[in-house]
Amino acid sequence: MNPDRPAGTGDAGARLVAPSDHSIAQNLRAVRARVDAAAREAGREPSSVRLIAVSKTFGLGCVRLAAAAGQVDFGENRVQEALAKCAEGGDLNARWHLIGHLQKNKARKVVGPFAWIHSVDGCELLDRLERAAADEGARPRLLIQVDLAGERTKHGAPPADLPRIFEAAAACQAVEVKGLMLIPPFEDDPERTRPYFRRLREVRDDLATRGVDPSMLDELSMGMSHDFEVAIAEGATMVRVGTAIFGARPAPAAVQ
Repeated sequence: MNPDRPAGTGDAGARLVAPSDHSIAQNLRAVRARVDAAAREAGREPSSVRLIAVSKTFGLGCVRLAAAAGQVDFGENRVQEALAKCAEGGDLNARWHLIGHLQKNKARKVVGPFAWIHSVDGCELLDRLERAAADEGARPRLLIQVDLAGERTKHGAPPADLPRIFEAAAACQAVEVKGLMLIPPFEDDPERTRPYFRRLREVRDDLATRGVDPSMLDELSMGMSHDFEVAIAEGATMVRVGTAIFGARPAPAAVQ
């Protein structure tokens, strides 16, 4: 599958948040304006930043409203929920990004529906995706998730592992590694996440000096609703924005 074309196969869905009004279109316009302004402030072309609307927990109706407003790139965290949306929304001009953790045993399920997989965290998962994509005739683009904070609750490869991962990626024929992804520790003050964004850019630049093919380092996926402008200032080429577009997510149901 061409990663720059819409994707759309999957299986059964779940009960998700439904749209209530047209605020999604208004929110999208506001976020796009902020993305464009942040890019210009950083001396960059607004077109150099791809906005990914993170639709996790929101129903397909919300995705349809965003798509009707011109949004193409959508991010999902949970594989089963995402596959259901891919299948049910096969008529949409949607390009799907898997941004959540991917278990190795689900690699075969995601290589067709997802144009981009942001959460590759090691050589074994990379190899699983390469073999699955070759078998399925798919060509997803991948990002290597980097762990810069050592948080136990989050995934990602430590920087020391990156040369080995990119060496393995250079031998891949079916998948394409295109850059790095980061989920920094949450901070209320976006300026406190700036050092993580800056460090990811520096990690990317260091890999380039080590001889990694520049075409494998095009993308930096970093920044969410509360800090994407700071991420853009530090070089983000993809920002993953959910609540600023779709609104607040419901609290998880209490365990009975």
